[in-house]
Amino acid sequence: MLAAAKGEKPVRQDKGKKAVFGLASSTWTDDEKDAIREVVDGDVYTMGAHVREFEERFARQFGMKYAVMANSGSSANLIAVAALFYKKVNPLRRGDEVIVPCVSWSTTFHPLHQYGLKLKFVDIDLETLNYDVEELKKAVTEKTRMIVAVSILGNPCRFDEITRLCAEKGIILFEDNCESMGAKFGGRYTGTFGLVNTFSTFFSHHISTMEGGLVLTDDKEIYNILKAMRNHGWTRDQDADSPIFTKKEDDFFEAYRFILPGYNVRPGEMHGAIGKRQLEKLEGFVKMRRMNAGHFVGLFKRDERFIIQKETGESSWFCFTMIVNPKAGVDRKAVLGRLKDAGIEHRIITGGNILRHDVIKYYDYSVTKSTNADIAHYNGFFVGNHPVDIRDKIDYLHAALKSL
Repeated sequence: MLAAAKGEKPVRQDKGKKAVFGLASSTWTDDEKDAIREVVDGDVYTMGAHVREFEERFARQFGMKYAVMANSGSSANLIAVAALFYKKVNPLRRGDEVIVPCVSWSTTFHPLHQYGLKLKFVDIDLETLNYDVEELKKAVTEKTRMIVAVSILGNPCRFDEITRLCAEKGIILFEDNCESMGAKFGGRYTGTFGLVNTFSTFFSHHISTMEGGLVLTDDKEIYNILKAMRNHGWTRDQDADSPIFTKKEDDFFEAYRFILPGYNVRPGEMHGAIGKRQLEKLEGFVKMRRMNAGHFVGLFKRDERFIIQKETGESSWFCFTMIVNPKAGVDRKAVLGRLKDAGIEHRIITGGNILRHDVIKYYDYSVTKSTNADIAHYNGFFVGNHPVDIRDKIDYLHAALKSL
């Protein structure tokens, strides 16, 4: 069984029936297995030199000063939100308003709720699946402290508009880039526009360290807060010139001194060692995904039964989204049935509209509108893209749906 985005299991085929076109595939070769053996031979498994080196390489790759690795992209979101509450100047506070898109993965939203923020949900653009920028502009008020920009499934947000809005209003920009590693907007990598920027290295994502995630920032204070928050709130692993605490003379106490109410969301050395090998391959992976996407778009862009994702900037094409056009007179059930019969794995777009999930009853939130998010939720699905040539699989998909 192949895994799907951010941990969700894909729709299962009939027992014993193998998927012809899966949602995801392994990107590992002997390189990654050798990296694991290197860690085993070194007999040091907890976070250490391999993780530090991967963090340094990751920050350089994306042109940022600091990277902090965690055990998942969800944990990266958690400590990134936490860091904004513990910075010294103008920290976030419980009850502050944060704007979020209706469509994203659950752990984009959960840490915001868990830290007591008031969520304001904004509708998406039906073609890009990212913020409807005009709706975003209307949603901003004097109470807005932060905007969470999520580049959905590889497709960059309109960062020209969003960064301008944040600069004009003095709003914090938080980028959840967990689905879009390697994408670019205006020639600049997504995951570098925010004060904090998060990534995932889960199995089905653009690079895989089994489980894992990272936060990028250029802010030294936030960098040190992130390191403390992932590691028990400990002073261990802090920079010698860390701006978040002053070292005392009692070395016995200093060895186990806690300064923040942190967690244990550290990665292991295997994750760091694998990450170094995978990062070297990222450019090639994205190139293949983009080649596949060109073929997919060529086949489906004139098919009026489906709304496919419109590329903004340079998408890294996590997958291929398809929304059954409400005007087409086609039933999504029939489409999904055809896919199942053909052995083509499929699933909801990211997490769908979070407003339609049971968890929303726990949130403190408001909604501007969610018309397009509902259409994506009830009419949409996606099929997999892969970092290898799958143009024959895309042809198979097209043939399976052609006569529907």
